[in-house]
Amino acid sequence: MQIGEVAARTELSLRTIRHYEETGLVIPSARSQGGFRLYTEADVARLMVIRRMKPLGFTLDEMRDLLDATDRLDSDEELPADEREALLERVRGYEQGASEQVEKLRTQLARAEEFAATLHERLTRVPAH
Repeated sequence: MQIGEVAARTELSLRTIRHYEETGLVIPSARSQGGFRLYTEADVARLMVIRRMKPLGFTLDEMRDLLDATDRLDSDEELPADEREALLERVRGYEQGASEQVEKLRTQLARAEEFAATLHERLTRVPAH
């Protein structure tokens, strides 16, 4: 599929997808005869991982590291047990980091909702003139 369809499916801008390509996070699987970038479902899945990591504050290097670990775990290559365990440990670290960020966001959301409710309550107490 071409970059426009990928952008629509991932809700990422063309510019963002191109930036991720320039930084090596995602590389189009092929190019059409006309030179258009062509992406596969695997490329879209990779972009979705990146899209989900970004709002949690992960850096491009961390995204690259996680994608490298998952690529190696998902490859058909037989990995030595110690290398496989090290890769799994890296993924566990990202899972823990994501969970911690989710908790922080829940706290922020709860505070924001309390604040909005306080303002709403204040506005409903304003006497009509």
